[in-house]
Formats: sequence, C-alpha cells, structure tokens
Amino acid sequence: MSICRYFAVIALAASTLIGGGSAEARRDPVAALPPIAAADLPKEARIALARIRDNGPFPYERDGVPFGNREGLLPPKPRGYYHEYTVKTPGSSNRGALRIVCGGEKATVVECYYSDDHYQSFRSIHP
Repeated sequence: MSICRYFAVIALAASTLIGGGSAEARRDPVAALPPIAAADLPKEARIALARIRDNGPFPYERDGVPFGNREGLLPPKPRGYYHEYTVKTPGSSNRGALRIVCGGEKATVVECYYSDDHYQSFRSIHP
C-alpha cells in the first residue's frame, strides 16, 4: 500500500470515529441516545425518579437546579428547561456520578435522561 493510500485510509477512519455516528444522529441528539426503561434503571435511580415525580423530598441541596446541557448531548432547549437530580451512588461518600436530568416543568418525568458517568453520556428514560 502506498503511503498516500495509507494516510487516506487513516484519515477516513478518523473522520468516521470523530464524526459521531450517522448523519441522523448528528442532526437529532435524541436519536443517538439509547433508551432505557424506567423499570430497568438501578433501584436508586427509580427512587430518584419517584422523588422527581412527587417534587421531593430531595436528599441533596443541588437537586432540581437548572442543567445547562453544556455538553450538547441532549436536545437543544431554552436555558432553564432542564433540571438535574442526584441518584444516590452506593458506597459513595459524596454525590457520586449518577444523575437524572428532566426537561420541562419540575415534577414532570415525561422527558428524562439517565447518566451513570456524570454527563459523559445519557440514556433516554421510557416508562
């Protein structure tokens, strides 16, 4: 294989990896989010989801604060649309990395997302 062809193959592979998947996924962030059924969430996440639906009580001071979506992994919405909630992380002495982010009015669980890696990725929660 010539050196030019070698670099062309490497460049194509890199652009595919960096491109983030299909064109549909790049146009619609939610299309790229794998779903998870609420019943399949860890017990602690199901408890947090019930607290969100009941509008509390919340164990952490930061529960319910606006989530800025700076990572851009959730669908673009106006500032203040999303709110973040802590999911108790077993064995953790602090808030840990588990979160649920819900869109819309507080105590609404119609559009919620689960992150088990502190916002590096999300899964769309379905009833």
